[in-house]
Amino acid sequence: MTKATEKIDYSKTLYLPQTEFPMRAGLPDKEPLLVKRWQEMKLYERLRETSAGRPLYVLHDGPPYANGNIHIGHALNKILKDVITRSFQMRGYDSNYVPGWDCHGLPIEWKIEQQYRAKGKNKDEVPVLEFRKECREFAQHWIDVQSVEFKRLGVEGDFDNPYTTMAFHAEARIAGELLKFAMFGQLYRGSKPVMWSVVERTALAEAEVEYHDYESDTVWVKFPVDLANMVTHLEPETTRAEHDQSNSELAKAFVVIWTTTPWTIPGNRAVSYSLRISYGLYEVTATENDFGPQRGEKLILADALAEESFAKTKLQYKRLREVKAKELASMTLAHPLKGLGGGYDFVVPMLPGHHVTDDAGTGFVHTAPGHGREDFDAWMEAARELAARGIDIDIPFTLDDAGFFTNDAPGFGPDREGGAARVIDDNGKKGDANETVIGALIAAKMLFARGRLKHQYPHSWRSKKPVIFRNTPQWFVYMDKELGDGTTLRSRALKAIDATRFVPAAGQARLRAMIEDRPDWVLSRQRAWGVPICVFADENGEVLKDDTVNARILEAFEAQGADAWFADGAKERFLGNVRDPAEWTQVMDILDVWFDSGSTHTYALEDRPDLKWPADVYLEGSDQHRGWFQSSLLESCGTRGRAPYDSVITHGFTVDEEGRKMSKSLGNTIAPQDVMKQSGADILRLWVMTTDYREEQRLGRNVIQTNIDAYRKLRNTIRWMLGTLAHDEGEDVPLAQMPELERLMLHRIAELDELVRKGYDAFDFKHISRALLDFMVVELSAFYFDIRKDALYCDAPSSTRRKAAIEVVRALFDCVVKWLAPMLPFTMEEAWLDRERDAVSVHLEQFPELPEEWRNDALSQKWRKIRQVRRVVTGALEIERKEKRIGSSLEAAPVVYVADPVLCAAIEGVNMAEICITSGIDIRAGVAPSGAFSLEDVKGVAVVSDRAKGKRCARSWRYTDDVGSDLEFPDVTARDAAALRELRELGRL
Repeated sequence: MTKATEKIDYSKTLYLPQTEFPMRAGLPDKEPLLVKRWQEMKLYERLRETSAGRPLYVLHDGPPYANGNIHIGHALNKILKDVITRSFQMRGYDSNYVPGWDCHGLPIEWKIEQQYRAKGKNKDEVPVLEFRKECREFAQHWIDVQSVEFKRLGVEGDFDNPYTTMAFHAEARIAGELLKFAMFGQLYRGSKPVMWSVVERTALAEAEVEYHDYESDTVWVKFPVDLANMVTHLEPETTRAEHDQSNSELAKAFVVIWTTTPWTIPGNRAVSYSLRISYGLYEVTATENDFGPQRGEKLILADALAEESFAKTKLQYKRLREVKAKELASMTLAHPLKGLGGGYDFVVPMLPGHHVTDDAGTGFVHTAPGHGREDFDAWMEAARELAARGIDIDIPFTLDDAGFFTNDAPGFGPDREGGAARVIDDNGKKGDANETVIGALIAAKMLFARGRLKHQYPHSWRSKKPVIFRNTPQWFVYMDKELGDGTTLRSRALKAIDATRFVPAAGQARLRAMIEDRPDWVLSRQRAWGVPICVFADENGEVLKDDTVNARILEAFEAQGADAWFADGAKERFLGNVRDPAEWTQVMDILDVWFDSGSTHTYALEDRPDLKWPADVYLEGSDQHRGWFQSSLLESCGTRGRAPYDSVITHGFTVDEEGRKMSKSLGNTIAPQDVMKQSGADILRLWVMTTDYREEQRLGRNVIQTNIDAYRKLRNTIRWMLGTLAHDEGEDVPLAQMPELERLMLHRIAELDELVRKGYDAFDFKHISRALLDFMVVELSAFYFDIRKDALYCDAPSSTRRKAAIEVVRALFDCVVKWLAPMLPFTMEEAWLDRERDAVSVHLEQFPELPEEWRNDALSQKWRKIRQVRRVVTGALEIERKEKRIGSSLEAAPVVYVADPVLCAAIEGVNMAEICITSGIDIRAGVAPSGAFSLEDVKGVAVVSDRAKGKRCARSWRYTDDVGSDLEFPDVTARDAAALRELRELGRL
């Protein structure tokens, strides 16, 4: 060895990766700096400038409530939205994301009331405008907090100019939408049973209710058959004597009902039966106690439920005969509390009902039209016939807003000794109503049996307390009243659903079923914070339709917000000189907040020149089929005839690693703030991207760690590319001159480009992320980069192979970083700025447009076969390493037997030693000797391991026979010697 060669440090002659892109991400510290950078450089404004003139793509943000820090559901939701808007922005659209907030209604008001209670203050004693001011300030505080938290997640949008439902212009637009319904004749004042929160003193919509386990008192109650008021009938084949005999058998009979709400018995006005159920007349033959029915009593029950019902009171019985549907139809009953408090002397008719089943109970449904939708529908359907029979069809108001019985419930209301009984108290606890009613039934000897039942019962979404069904005067929008063009709100909505794209597709059927079955829309709430139902009504509840009055209202709202409705003298100012204030009542109810959020498409889309109507997509949790998706659909169909969106995407909810719902009581919640603080927002975003957001997503410590591990592999792959590209001098190699391996990788890039674009179009982020992660780890790190490290590190500067490989790495980096930028905006920005020192931001870039000639399906098929052979070789080498017979694969020179002619043809002319990263390889056509290594799934290939011959190159570590062939560089291969000589000529040695 010469003195010159003794001094050469070969490691310095290699093109080893060089980069400042760190292996350790440090995301919790680095991400806030990037957020700050984006704000200082005004990235949002630059995005709008660079995309001016492009087609708009609008994702309309469903507004979260401004009443607390964000939780994991918010994070999931906003990340999905951000990925969508970014992906369209980078594919030729102006995809402007405008965040919004829901600021009105119960969630905000409830928080202020809680603060009042903590200070011993009474909300009702606070002037309404002062209370509303506190609600507004509270909402604004949380908008500011949530804005910072959303931006920390990497969400890019117009946070300086969001939409809020409490903005004056928004309140004016919401009021204007309501007045459209009023002017169309679709708004009416009616009395129907609605879900009522005693705790919050307001009506609730279905979307404001959730169901929890609840233990109810249950009672079986006897309703006496009232022969005096029966409808006389004689069937053609029935004689008068037979008819009289039938009535005689029923003279002392009782119809037995079952209910889980004993407190509704004072509101009973009918009993419903089914035409599909078989009923029988039963007689008690013996009893073991004095409680309940006694011997000789006759009872009518569904045959399928008789045995179960009699077992409740340990009665012996016999079936006398069938009771036909026509007998039930002609039958009338007496109320079981007849005479109590001087009331309940009315006739109780029997009504057919589709909702009656023999799954549980008795086959008869106690019908209190003031306490249930199905009860109300059955009563109203029969109202005309009942009125013709002289039956009073008015529905009583048996409960007040605090859950106390009124005087419409004689014996239980204010006149009762000890005061009115109560269903639920202010804390959501059971009152004394059930026990009081049950006691009265026992005293009247009308209680058949009693018990308890744990079942799912509606609770307020906010207070988490049980609700009641209560008949109250409310404001409604018709679902089925003709709109002047032969359509109804329901028919328009159903047509719009059919024209909408749903992801997942099952959402369409779900929303359709809800619209098909929903009752009229209850708009009124008995609250103080929100947009009022800004109409005037006469003594009959008819709405004033006056364009001049409406214009005054909207002008005032635009200038002062909805507070104008509550200002002193508002009534007189709005009515002006042409309407007598004495003839009109100013409605003071507040609009359902779902109408607020359902109207956001008007001012957030129609009134902003940088957005458009309708939106391309709405995206929210699957619970919004009964919430925002539905209210937006109904509002828009009622006023514009179509949905405000073209597509609807729904995501599921996050559960813990065991599939349990997250709750503070279980201690299994995951706060996004904690994940970002410990691991970074991109880890959270990677979790969202790699999970199936359409279903429940699991999240916990192990899931987070799995994503950290996946992120580390991804980051290291990007880091290696950056290090390799440090030696990129921008030289290109014509496609035809590139080695097959490089052309194969360009083909794979083209394939992935199609997959990525289709995936983003389909909102299938899991498919994209998994494909890219697998590509980077399996095809790049473990295959292409592994093979090409020798050429990239050791080949001469002029090497076509090396230049082609660098060009491919450049293309890979450009594509992968841009494709992943919507998903992992922090990491891809960091990588892009490390590579492109003069670049502004990767988020201002577009997805690359790739040459069509990169696609080469024939080459891809060939290399699938080559890689099959390679898998067998690497499998054999792995065993050699485990047995410590070799250290590096470069110490091997295996003999490969290929009996499959197709595979043999595929590898012909291919440098398989290079592909298998061995110093040598012997390919032999034919069957391998026994004992050779093979893989079950690769037929016709086997490997006999052997060590490499020759000397080890001091520079490339390959074993070859030509080490020492160059006298100037005697310890390296001829290839490496030539590279060293070229480096010296360039002054790099």
